[in-house]
Amino acid sequence: MSEFQQLVDAHYEALYRFAMSLSKNADTAADLVQGTFCIWAQKGHQLKERDKAKTWLFTTLHREFLSLARKAKRYSDEELTEEMAGRISAEDDDTERTMDGQRALELLGELDENFRAPLALFYLQQHSYKEIAEILDVPIGTVMSRISRAKEMLRRRMTSEPSSAPKNILQLQPEALRSNHG
Repeated sequence: MSEFQQLVDAHYEALYRFAMSLSKNADTAADLVQGTFCIWAQKGHQLKERDKAKTWLFTTLHREFLSLARKAKRYSDEELTEEMAGRISAEDDDTERTMDGQRALELLGELDENFRAPLALFYLQQHSYKEIAEILDVPIGTVMSRISRAKEMLRRRMTSEPSSAPKNILQLQPEALRSNHG
């Protein structure tokens, strides 16, 4: 098996989850991961320390996301904020939400990218503070502060709204709706 295939096998899922946490869109996430591996295919040979490949991949994916977000803002008539994109994808996924964990992920998607990225890297991808600092190119103290503030923002949102429970149990049981209204 080639080094490239080993790298894809080892990191594809984690990169995809990170891309989903940033973009909140399956197609965009897949494109970001594919683009990241394309960049690796072109430039990966320049990385001297092979044990840093994982960090390099996450950093590259994050930079690609930021670039994509800047382009989307530049070329849209109405500024498409990450919050609006999150609402659009959240509406599509509304029937699948059944647990607090899923609600937490939704609320994570509504956080500003400066807070969302470090929190997702820490809790969803299990990166260390040091790795996150390298990926996001910020000081480690900034990472720690952003994670702490992001956790507090999520905690407040989760406890301030009753919607941390499933939105509508009947929505998940269409036959119950028919029997009640039939």
